[in-house]
Amino acid sequence: MMRRPKYVAVLIYFSLLFVPFMGSTQENSPQILPLTPYIEQLEREHNVKFSFIDDDIRSIRVTLPASQLLDEILKDLEVQTGLRISKLNNRYYTIVKDPLVDICGLVVDNFENSTLSSATIEVLGTPKHIITDTNGQFHLSGIPRKAYIAIKHLGYKTKYIVAEELAGPAPCSLIPLATRYEELNEVVVYQFLTTGISKEEDASIVLNTGKIGILPGLIEPDVLQTIQALPGIKSVDETVSDINVRGGTNDQNLILYDGIKMYQSGHFFGLISAFNPYLTEKVTLIKNGTSAEYGDGVSSVISIETKNKVKQHFVGGAGFNLLSGDVFGHVPVSEKVSLQFSGRRSTTDFLKTPTYDRFFEKAFQDSEVGAGNSTEDNKGLIQKEDFYFYDVTGKILYDINDKHKARVSFIHIDNHLNYNETTENDHKQSLLEQQNFSIGGSLQSSWTPRFSSHLNAYYTRYDLDTQNSVSESQQLFQNNQVLENSIKLKTNYQLGNTLNWLNGYQLNETGITNRTVVTQPAYRSNIKSVILTHSFFSELAYRSPNNKWFARGGARLNYINNLKTFDTFDALLVEPRINLNYAITRDLKVEALAEIKSQTSNQIIDLEQNFLGIEKRRWILSDNQKLPITKSKQASLGFNYDKNNLYVGFEGFYKKVEGISTATQGFQNKDQFNGEIGSYDVSGLEFLINKKTNTYSTWLSYTYNYNNYYFKDLVPHTFPNNLDIRHTITFAGTYTINDFKIGLGANYRTGKPYTQPQEGNNAIDTSTFPNRINYQEPNSSRLPAYLRADASFLYNFNLGSSIKATVGASVLNILNKKNILNTYYRLNDENEIETINRVSLGVTPNVSFRMNF
Repeated sequence: MMRRPKYVAVLIYFSLLFVPFMGSTQENSPQILPLTPYIEQLEREHNVKFSFIDDDIRSIRVTLPASQLLDEILKDLEVQTGLRISKLNNRYYTIVKDPLVDICGLVVDNFENSTLSSATIEVLGTPKHIITDTNGQFHLSGIPRKAYIAIKHLGYKTKYIVAEELAGPAPCSLIPLATRYEELNEVVVYQFLTTGISKEEDASIVLNTGKIGILPGLIEPDVLQTIQALPGIKSVDETVSDINVRGGTNDQNLILYDGIKMYQSGHFFGLISAFNPYLTEKVTLIKNGTSAEYGDGVSSVISIETKNKVKQHFVGGAGFNLLSGDVFGHVPVSEKVSLQFSGRRSTTDFLKTPTYDRFFEKAFQDSEVGAGNSTEDNKGLIQKEDFYFYDVTGKILYDINDKHKARVSFIHIDNHLNYNETTENDHKQSLLEQQNFSIGGSLQSSWTPRFSSHLNAYYTRYDLDTQNSVSESQQLFQNNQVLENSIKLKTNYQLGNTLNWLNGYQLNETGITNRTVVTQPAYRSNIKSVILTHSFFSELAYRSPNNKWFARGGARLNYINNLKTFDTFDALLVEPRINLNYAITRDLKVEALAEIKSQTSNQIIDLEQNFLGIEKRRWILSDNQKLPITKSKQASLGFNYDKNNLYVGFEGFYKKVEGISTATQGFQNKDQFNGEIGSYDVSGLEFLINKKTNTYSTWLSYTYNYNNYYFKDLVPHTFPNNLDIRHTITFAGTYTINDFKIGLGANYRTGKPYTQPQEGNNAIDTSTFPNRINYQEPNSSRLPAYLRADASFLYNFNLGSSIKATVGASVLNILNKKNILNTYYRLNDENEIETINRVSLGVTPNVSFRMNF
């Protein structure tokens, strides 16, 4: 205890020893303090007064000047803060913010923290811009204090900063840029069902075919089959060529292939999509809130875009399934030029498989082909059918320079059927040829960082030719031809950092010919019409800096001129469009959409048994007499919730379509040949809940539609639409484990309406020749409910170091349920009513093998 004072004395000694050094350290370190109290201190010490706006200096902190002289202190403060301090007299001074500032910055990668050279620094609203030097730095003088500075770099998210935040003494402000994928995650609203399907901020659905995972019943990414997994989209006859979007007919969908309007979309009479998915980059589906740049398609827009980047190395693949084989490739020619190609050819004319048998039965049921194949009492009858299909596509990609890119695309689609019947005394032959050839080119240009343009032109030709030997002396020839030329120019101008202005003009010339020739009795008909459409469009799109708001509004002005009808007509139509999306919270968004649209081309559904009993659809143009311009109005309100891999979407809509004809709706009653003009209106709800993780995805969707016709010349005036499917439910799931993918799902919907004959002796009207069926009220009966379950399986593996392979298997309608898709009636040769039921596909297996390299 006696030694403790010694230790205390030693501690005191060393403490006193370090006091001078501690004081020196404190004196040498700069003192930083808020500017406001320091100004008050100067007023007291130098007996002066400063006049200023509190908000201008409240947040500013300064380093204490070393000088004790007031003039030198004030000059130091001006350098530090960018403020302008003026002396009014010996006592009074003013402090104001200079409207112009000098700025500098150091741009770096926020992940690796490395400097970014050649980043573009743009002062929005002024012509001033600069790029960062090799060290990632930039300096600009005389910049408006409140101006927004845009910092851009290829591969990184654009950043916006107010100029005054970059003003001040050295060192320059550090500006980290985030990689571009972070920006894309903000633009995409939701990803659901399976990989590669996302809902964008404008409510459109985008399918990235290269990333689409497995879906029940599909072993290849058929784009027109895939979109039918979404709420509000179905095909009442199980085809891809008859897609019904929100109660509309298939001809009310605008299908674009690299900007080219397509008049044919399927093979095998609509059972298979005609578009090769392996060169397709993305498919955009728009049900409402369409951009003003799109005309036609009163029900939807389906835009298919092929890969658009020049490749520096070869990419290709090949595969086959039980219906066809295909090959595709992307070949580099130089650093600026590459070529794409694809080809597919069916094996149906030389190889009969179980898949072909099921598809053939579905396509040709209730036809002369189907009846002959299944009838045993026609002894001596020999039937032979030769059926095949193919498609070929190509694309030239040329990057002229960094600012201009040219593209040329073409597609050719062909379906061929040759059917022969031979007996001891007779021979009949029937031919059907369906072709579509389209070619188009585009030039995309970026003139300045804010202004760009896109020029697109195309030519498309569609032909449907049929020849039918009704008897040895009677031949029936029919032809439906569509020729269309189009040129379209659109421009984009960035107004500041939140507004984009789209403007454009489109010229369309569409000519459609329908020819019919009968040899005995001699009959000839040749109806041709041409419509010229001039369209001007303009719209503004706004995205708030915090991404809470997305708003797009605009209008399309169409001047329509029918050139070659007996009575020409002109029409001027204004079509406004609006699209609003607001983030209530980070996880919950609301969207409101509305649009007015029109179209001048429709399809007549030919149900007469004049060609093998196969339903034929022929394109026609509006003539303002038998068929007016079809017009639609639609509005919808939806909510989207996404959190912790759980997505819930709910949307209500109302749509009214005017200017439809009974000839374009597929009526199968007393009104099917009359051609009355009317309308339909449909209101509905769409609901989707989806839980998705890295290994599985499961979803439940429900759609409610209430869809009615109105024809003032029919009795009754109002009755259910042919596509009035009240309730549709889909429950499905996919599972991925390592290289295995499994999909299983079921689809249920209530039956579609149809019309029955009257009962008893009133069923047939014998007062006419030929006799006719007396029907009950239109669509007063309903088919039984529809239920189908599908399954699919995929396995991925490697064949060597550079070849990836996939084997797949699928089964459609694994329960083999005989769903009735349609019921109609006709009189046979004995003047008796026959009931015709068109049934769904039976159990339909398929297998595939693919290689990609």
